[in-house]
Amino acid sequence: MKIFSASVLAGLCFFGGNLAQAQPAIFKDADYKLGEKLITENKCAACHVSKVGGDGSAIYKPQGRINTAAFLRGMVEQCNTQLNMGMFPEEVDAVAAVINRNYYKFK
Repeated sequence: MKIFSASVLAGLCFFGGNLAQAQPAIFKDADYKLGEKLITENKCAACHVSKVGGDGSAIYKPQGRINTAAFLRGMVEQCNTQLNMGMFPEEVDAVAAVINRNYYKFK
């Protein structure tokens, strides 16, 4: 049992270390479940579909004008402001962190 527990613990530490490295420092405290919930509740995909067609994901252009995690967060804040969504800063962080994880993958 001790060997299994040590292996599991080592695996969790390894995974946790990789997860922390995978996201930029700006998103270190982001609540990913909250971000996913807000993206769904605010119908972000539907708005993006209306702008770019398809499934809306074409709005995310990793090689385009958004080239840093901070700029991505700023774009989410811009949507929040322009659409009068009323998200708090930690909610903007959460949404931007999910978008980064799923599309941009800034480190």
